[in-house]
Formats: sequence, structure tokens, C-alpha cells
Amino acid sequence: MSLNPFQLGEVLMQYRPHLFMILAQVGYAFLFFITEASFNHGMNPHVYVTYRHIASGIVMLPFAYFLERKIRPKLTFLLFVEIFVLSLLGISLALNLYFASLRYTSPTFLSSVFNTIASLTFIIAVALRLESLNAKSAKGLAKIFGTLISLAGVLTISLYKGPIVKNLWSAPINIPQTSHVHEEWLKGCILSVATCITLSVWFIMQAMTLKRYPAQLSLTTWMSFLGAAQSAVFTVVIQHKPSAWAIGFNIDLWNVLYGGIIGSGLIIYVQLWCTEQKGPVFVTMFNPVTTIVVVFLAYFVFGEKLYLGSIIGSLVVIIGLYLVLWGKNENQKDRKKPQNSGEEKEDSPDKNFYLVEKADIP
Repeated sequence: MSLNPFQLGEVLMQYRPHLFMILAQVGYAFLFFITEASFNHGMNPHVYVTYRHIASGIVMLPFAYFLERKIRPKLTFLLFVEIFVLSLLGISLALNLYFASLRYTSPTFLSSVFNTIASLTFIIAVALRLESLNAKSAKGLAKIFGTLISLAGVLTISLYKGPIVKNLWSAPINIPQTSHVHEEWLKGCILSVATCITLSVWFIMQAMTLKRYPAQLSLTTWMSFLGAAQSAVFTVVIQHKPSAWAIGFNIDLWNVLYGGIIGSGLIIYVQLWCTEQKGPVFVTMFNPVTTIVVVFLAYFVFGEKLYLGSIIGSLVVIIGLYLVLWGKNENQKDRKKPQNSGEEKEDSPDKNFYLVEKADIP
């Protein structure tokens, strides 16, 4: 049965967070390859983090100032410290670890490993009662098994290569590789895992901060400028060559602009908005979309080798993602139903953390 324009509009409004997160992950997938090309060109990862967030802060500042003047809470000292720590975790520490690991691994590997963020975030959220879970209900089991299945898919992509899928045509774009790539694979794996743990804590902290500072554009701007300042101090300490800060009109400049405007500006704002609407676990469960897009681009556009294990693992990840989202969707349907007196709501977290599972979308 076809939908009339009004019904279609209602469906789009209902699934706005899903659509925004898919688009964000597609945009993030391109960032893997642009960043890899820039680093192979010689750009310092720590300098990149600094420049990227300066660009992000400059672009987001006017939007934050004018669009959130009436809703932006007063910035107290304690709230500033909280945002400072949030910037330290999600930008200075996590991104410097992440981009350092990219020098020793590959975009396909990183996008696969990063799917463990969803599992880690889910575990932490349940432990802190930020995420609802009832292992005896169908929706609770869907969340548990969905998380485990997604993790199994990631492990399949990472550990099982299988035969190479024959490439039927030459790639239109080739990214030059440097000699040290893959020579320190273990170091790259350790840095990747450390990044995942840091980002998991960051997603949880985002949900808490948004309760006290529900201005996503302003929070994105603050994190960009504070993260840039923190990263600049760190870079000055470890990088003593002034030439490392110089960038020309080349892939390095485009990397900074794309990473700042799209990666640290628009995508972070979308993640914050979706975190406020649906919770941190909902946001992290869309990370597998990046893996699928990266595998597709690596094979069809950039000519990287694609293994059977990547295809199988990606399909398994999709199944796990569907199960978790189904479980969360059933939770939200239950909250919309009127409660009978004396009947306890299943899978309900502490009301103080209601923000993380907010059901109504404005």
C-alpha cells in the first residue's frame, strides 16, 4: 500500500535519527580514505587534529551563537570543567590515538574494530543503568544477542580473511602507501583498542553532559576549540619541527577542511542530537554502516583487496545491528503505552537517566 505525502512525512519524522546516523556514517567512511592519503603524503596526525578542530570551531561558532542564544544554559565553572574533560576524551586523546593507529593499520581494519565501541558502550551503559535491559524479555534478549552477533561479525572481518574476491576492473583511484604501513601491526591494534575504550566512555559522558547543557551546536563548538587547544599543547611537546605545521594547497588542506567541517562539525552535531533523542547505544550501533561503506569503497573505488571474510562479517554485523535496534524500538513502544497501576514497566532504567532512552522525537 502506497503512502500519501502526509504519511510519508510522518515516517520520515519518526525515523529522522536513523537516517541522520546513516548519512553521518557514510560521510565518516570517506574520512578514512582522505585521512589515509593525507598521512601517506606526510601530514603529521597530531597537527591534523589541531587544525581540524580549529576549522570545525570556526565554522560552527556563528551557528551556535545565533541559533542557540535563547536555549543555551549558563556556563558554570563545573560545567566548563566537564566539557573540558569531554573534549579531552573524545578529541585530544581519542583522535590522537586513532590517527596514530591509522599509520600502522588500514581503513578497513579500523572501521571493523571500531564496531566494538557499540558493545563496550552497551556494557558500560547497562552497568551505569543508562541503558534498559531485561534478559528475560524478547527485546532484552535481542539487545544481548544483537550485540554479540555484531561483535562476531567484526571478529570475522578482522580475523578471517578467506579467499580474495577477484577485482573485475582497475580502480579509478589509488592511494599511495608508505613503507612503514603494516610493519607495526601490533602497535596499531593496541592503539585501536585504546581508542575504542576511550570513545565508549566519551559516548556515555556525552549523554550525561547533554542533560545539563542541552545545546548541541554550542557543545560541539566548545569541544572543537578546547580539543584544538589541548591537541596543540600536546603536539608542541612531542613535535619540535616548525615545518610540521606547514600545509599547502593539496590533499592535506582538503583533509583539514573535510575533517573539520564534516567530521568534527556536522557529524558530531548529528551524533549529539541523536544521543539526546535516542541514547548513546543507539548512536554507536550505527558504526557497522561505516564498515560496510569502507569495504565497498576500498574494493570498488580504491582497489584494495577484498576478502570473503569481509563480506560474511559485514552481513553478520547487519543482522546484529537489526536485532539491537529492534529491541530498542520495542522499548520505546512500551513507554508510549499507558501504565496500569501497580504494574512495573519492563526494561525501564532509572528515571534520572531518562534522557538516554528518550522516546518522543520533537
